[in-house]
Amino acid sequence: MGRSGFWSWLARPAHPAVRSLAMRDAPRIAAIHSEGFHRGWSVPEIEAMLADATIVGLGIGRGRALEGFVLSRRAADEAEILTIAVATGARRSGLGLAVLLAHLSQLAGRGVRALFLEVDEGNAAARALYDSLDFREVGRRNAYYRRPDGGRATALVLRKELA
Repeated sequence: MGRSGFWSWLARPAHPAVRSLAMRDAPRIAAIHSEGFHRGWSVPEIEAMLADATIVGLGIGRGRALEGFVLSRRAADEAEILTIAVATGARRSGLGLAVLLAHLSQLAGRGVRALFLEVDEGNAAARALYDSLDFREVGRRNAYYRRPDGGRATALVLRKELA
């Protein structure tokens, strides 16, 4: 390998790794969440979730950087995805799919049989992700989300069988 090849090899970004979330991740989780949602969650809100024994979550990133995460609430053999987000600069890179697949496995390993989520019907990227993983629409909540312009958006309620 030539000299320039060696340096470009060293400069390559590390492969993304899925990992457990820790309390120290709360500020970064809040920052990523605020990039993706009209009303981002605060650091104290994230800390409260991370301290809650019913919350299950994973993060994903390269090296020590946290670039995406997913958080769900578990109740008996069901769970609901509360949020999933990827940092603006890392979107469309497969991180959302990777962390969600790991999360599905994590939940199934904890005895979750059915997973629910809500998604804005206008969020084409998220809907394509969920469709690719066989989530099925089981309900609609008209005018559920408030848009930045003050308008309202319909939430689709999706379900996926894990067992």
